Parts: sequence; structure tokens; C-alpha cells
Amino acid sequence: MSAERPYNLPMWALRILPLALAFTIVAPAQQSVSFAADDGGEVCADLYGQGRNAVVLAHGGRFNKESWRDQALSLTSAGFRVMAIDFRGFGCSKGPGQEDFDNAPFEKDVLAAVRYLKTHGAKTVSVVGGSFGGAAAGDASIKSAPGEIDRIVFLGAAPNLPADGLKSRALFIIAREDSNGSGLRLPGIKAQYERAPQPKQLIVLDGSAHAQFLFQSDQNTRVMQEIVRFLSAP
Repeated sequence: MSAERPYNLPMWALRILPLALAFTIVAPAQQSVSFAADDGGEVCADLYGQGRNAVVLAHGGRFNKESWRDQALSLTSAGFRVMAIDFRGFGCSKGPGQEDFDNAPFEKDVLAAVRYLKTHGAKTVSVVGGSFGGAAAGDASIKSAPGEIDRIVFLGAAPNLPADGLKSRALFIIAREDSNGSGLRLPGIKAQYERAPQPKQLIVLDGSAHAQFLFQSDQNTRVMQEIVRFLSAP
């Protein structure tokens, strides 16, 4: 039996080749980068798209930087440069305190990402954070210099620190029945929302999906529309 030559493609491959080429042309390039946090930690991240207005995507405990790909592509289509990070202890990111999840300084990873984007041409940097990633984003805003973080989207989250110290515009999105072992998350998040300075907005959705799991629910389109609207508003 003679071997097939590698350049003799089967018909099914020829039929899908134009689609694959089209996707390659329209999909934003993705770049892997790493950079230091101010305590010596190392943050690994994926960069998507171009633009002077940037967004950091901060994952929750059951996710990683790759989990944001669909949302990153939606945001690049809206004109944003996007960075999805892995927190210390996830993927190739590492840093002091990562063994103690409840007390790890995850806000330092967010601030490192914000500052990396600022030093690489971003005019503004906002953060979208899910679950503990949202809490880290909020704490980063509280500890940041004024104007360092433009806006924050909290998905099923609120800062660990008192929210009256936030220095960023804030959008809180939570499902009404979102809960953990201690009960519904809404009362605690609403209390932090009420402490947060203006401008701010709270959106309570039907359902029980927590944080990034909202993107796997029937609220996916609404959530993404609200995020883009908030980040794009003057």
C-alpha cells in the first residue's frame, strides 16, 4: 500500500479550510506575557486585541485565565485591549502567600496587571472580576492611586475591605439566588454596594448562577451587554 502524501488533503479538510482561514483572519491575536508584582510574585497573563482602553479579567476560584476567552473576544470586538490573568497559585503564576488562599494578597496581582497595561500604552484600565477575583479587584482599587483603576465590574462579588474606600466606578452584578454554605450572597454584596461611593450600579438577575457561571446561563447575553455598556459609557 502506498503512503498518502501529506499535501493530498481529504475533501472534508478542503471544505473546512476556508472557514479556518477566515477565523484566523478575524480572530484577535493572543499573546502570552508575564510580569512581576510588587512583592516579587510573578503573574502570567494572556493579552488580546489592541486599543488605548484596557480591561483586566480576574477569574474566580474554579476558573483560570483561559476561561475568559469568549468574553475577551467580545471585549476586543468592542474596541478594548484585554488581559486575562492567572492569580498566584493558578497556572504559572506564583507569589508569596499563595498557600494561604483566604489571606493571599491577590490584589497585588490585579495591580501588577493594571500597571503593566499602563506602562504599555493603555490610557485607562478597568477590571472585571468574578467571585474572589472581584473581591481582589475591589481591594486593588481601594489600595490603588486615584485614577489607576477606572472602573470595576463585580460578578457575584464585593471588596473584602470596606467598599467606601473604592476609587473606581463600580457595577455590581449578582443573581438573586446566588448562595454558598452561609446562605444568599446578595445581602452581603448589597451592604457593600450601599457603602460604595458614586457612581455605582447594582443589577440583580433572576437565577442562582454565581459569578463566571453567569456566562453559562441564560443570562449570558444580558451580562455581556451590561459589561460592555458600563465599560464604554463616557
